[in-house]
Amino acid sequence: MHMDFAERVTRVEPSATIAISNLAAELEANGVDVVDLSVGEPDFDTPENVKDAAKEAMDAGNTGYTPSDGIPELKDAIVEKLHADGLTQYESENVLVTPGGKQALYEVFQSLIDDGDEVCLLDPAWVSYEAMVKLAGGSLTRVDTAAHDFDLEPALDDLAATVSDETEILVVNSPGNPHGSVYSDAALEGVRDLAVEHDITVISDEIYKEITYDGREATSLGTLEGMADRTITLNGFSKAYAMTGWRLGYFAGPEELVGQAGKLHSHSVTCAVNFVQHAGVEALRNTDETIEEMCAAFEQRRDMLVDLFAEHGKDVPEPEGAFYMMLPVDGDDQDWAEKAVEQAHVATVPGSPFGTPGYVRLSYAASRERLREGVERLAEADLL
Repeated sequence: MHMDFAERVTRVEPSATIAISNLAAELEANGVDVVDLSVGEPDFDTPENVKDAAKEAMDAGNTGYTPSDGIPELKDAIVEKLHADGLTQYESENVLVTPGGKQALYEVFQSLIDDGDEVCLLDPAWVSYEAMVKLAGGSLTRVDTAAHDFDLEPALDDLAATVSDETEILVVNSPGNPHGSVYSDAALEGVRDLAVEHDITVISDEIYKEITYDGREATSLGTLEGMADRTITLNGFSKAYAMTGWRLGYFAGPEELVGQAGKLHSHSVTCAVNFVQHAGVEALRNTDETIEEMCAAFEQRRDMLVDLFAEHGKDVPEPEGAFYMMLPVDGDDQDWAEKAVEQAHVATVPGSPFGTPGYVRLSYAASRERLREGVERLAEADLL
């Protein structure tokens, strides 16, 4: 039997990060030791108090359906966090809880984008942004920040030349995947000015907001004057709380968007897992010390990698947040990444799917020993 697939599915390719990870998994299944620096997943276990909260919730019988938009306790905890970040425009009715931050983003795009609607991305941009826009039928414009070591502020003129009254959505991810940059207040103010001028809705993806270095803090875009009613703030629990497999996220935005996205939500995923939502309450309220310890470890690893690459003559832009580093490579980045995993047994992700050819992304969510070994293997394979 021949199946005719929907055109919207054929618009997109499988995730580049997952593809490399699968190749590494195949090698490992054949007994090869692979230093896997391809997947954006903290190498820390979920905090014990969060796991305990989930167990207690299960024991208490919280295993059934919840209100589709989230349990009141979690929505209240999310609002507390948003207010602490200065996002006082959001209340419980402005929040939709989802099974993972990715689902939140998917629902926002599906609710706001019609065929041909223009979405602007800041490259390098997380690979799923492009795929989700295409699935919604939207078109893409892009602004490259690679020439500025992934700093947005010096690229504002390029952004101004790219967006227009036709731009429906601009996506901002700070701290960002794959670049690790934390955009300055001046850069965000430039975004604000353009968004107001052209009446653009901005998605502020803040999934890495708690993971910053050198005393820096990431400003929430929605706190800027003029952005309260045009910013959709997206976050989740996977990164800062080491809860990737728990699948819990949320977005906050205008009440009418929550209502429209809620229709899609109710007819697809119904709700996030009940006892996981209870664990989310604990994560938001009682894990500050754990997050600080994790960030300190990531910062030490970043510093070590910068020094190791410098020893091999590689100058890498120093990330200010998240746990990724963009490594400039010679030649085609896809070929380089394939050689890295096949010859050096080090898994990375090509920069091209992020919109930035000539680089590969490394995740330093791995032990210092494995990171050091990965660099040594790349050097021995003449890839540095």
